[in-house]
Amino acid sequence: MKHPLTHSAVSLAMALSFVVPPAAAQQQPTEPETPPEAQQEEGQAVSQAQGGQTPDCGSLPDHERLTSVLREVVAPNDPSVNGGLGNHMWAVVVNRQGFVCVVTHSGEEFGEQWPGSRAIAASKAYTANAFSLPAFALSTANLYWPTQPGGPLFGLEASTSASSVVHEGSAEDWGTERDPLVGQRVGGVTVFAGGLALYASEGELVGALGLSGDEACTDHVIAWKMRDALESDHVPDGVTDAHNDNIIHDLTVDPGTGRQTSPSGYGHPTCSPTAEGIVEDFEETHPTDGAP
Repeated sequence: MKHPLTHSAVSLAMALSFVVPPAAAQQQPTEPETPPEAQQEEGQAVSQAQGGQTPDCGSLPDHERLTSVLREVVAPNDPSVNGGLGNHMWAVVVNRQGFVCVVTHSGEEFGEQWPGSRAIAASKAYTANAFSLPAFALSTANLYWPTQPGGPLFGLEASTSASSVVHEGSAEDWGTERDPLVGQRVGGVTVFAGGLALYASEGELVGALGLSGDEACTDHVIAWKMRDALESDHVPDGVTDAHNDNIIHDLTVDPGTGRQTSPSGYGHPTCSPTAEGIVEDFEETHPTDGAP
């Protein structure tokens, strides 16, 4: 006599055979795990495909070179060298098209310098590149006075908004070769010292350098020394008597009106006596090398 459950069990097994594939059919070739490094490269490729680009940075220093020069110039905790507060710094380089090529910092970790200065350094580099020409350089320091109320460039700093990309990515990647700013146009216009155009040995305008992390005048001092060390200081002409883009400290108060004036039309506030003395000596210590 057959067991009363036998027929039901057989029917159930037949029914399941149509929805549950055989064990052999379920087994798929095992995909090898993607190493973390490859996943990171894939992530960068996706990021570039979604809006970032691989910028042409052939004429500019790479991350290793820029970091090395930055750390040679910055003097942490010694304001006598560059003026200001003696802070660690951020440095950003953009190419002539305004794309970020390198982001780095002088401290070992991103938090050793003001995190907010990363975006400012990028904006300074963008600004110096955007408002310099092959035959005439304007530093961000030179833009301070013209953009004050009543000046010929008043409102310039509000003309271009900074991209939200400055807030993306892990902060641990900021300042490394994986910085999410690389390949992006940051935008934003900054009209105080710290941004300088970069001119190659042939006099070609190849991009710009932005520094931030200390008083603005010290940012300019460090940027100037770095540009000199990078041999990208072949400045063709500028607003100073030396025909370059150095910071000008000529703001005075008109005794008749009580209003501040700039005889040159391109003045910048004085930040510290030390920084002021350093920039005044640049024509002897770090003179620009005009284009041939």
